Amino acid sequence: MLIREATSEDWPAIWPFFHTIVSAGETLTYPLDLGQEDAEGWWFVPAPSRVVVAVDEAGTVLGTAKMNRNHMGNGSHIASATYMVDPAHSGRGVGRALCQYSVDWARAEGYRAMQFNAVVETNTHAVKLYQSIGFDVIGTLPEGFNHPTEGYVGVHIMHKAL
Repeated sequence: MLIREATSEDWPAIWPFFHTIVSAGETLTYPLDLGQEDAEGWWFVPAPSRVVVAVDEAGTVLGTAKMNRNHMGNGSHIASATYMVDPAHSGRGVGRALCQYSVDWARAEGYRAMQFNAVVETNTHAVKLYQSIGFDVIGTLPEGFNHPTEGYVGVHIMHKAL
């Protein structure tokens, strides 16, 4: 697996799984009806943020990550990231590779920590993955997410010092 900078030419490969994940409404706080054009603008954010893709040896896009400042101004020393793995390629270490890549990127860019603002507590695979990389749940917003089948569930704030 190779992780490289994403380009606009990658969007046609990202969009199908991006749309599937977002419209399912189980893990991200994006609007469920987010259209392709708006979604591309939300995902491909300008520098100093960064967007990458994980590809296999044939060049197939397996997943993607968006890395950015968590806040502006006096909070700009904390990084954040969002990850999406094509469900057809789950269980192959793509999410772990993207998460570790983003931690390494944030450290190299001089960020002091990483924070995830809304990790849905029912997304247990992601919570376990992030914890295995050294993130801690530092708080949970009760009923902060309206899950389509579980109802109102909490969202974790997760943090890792760099």
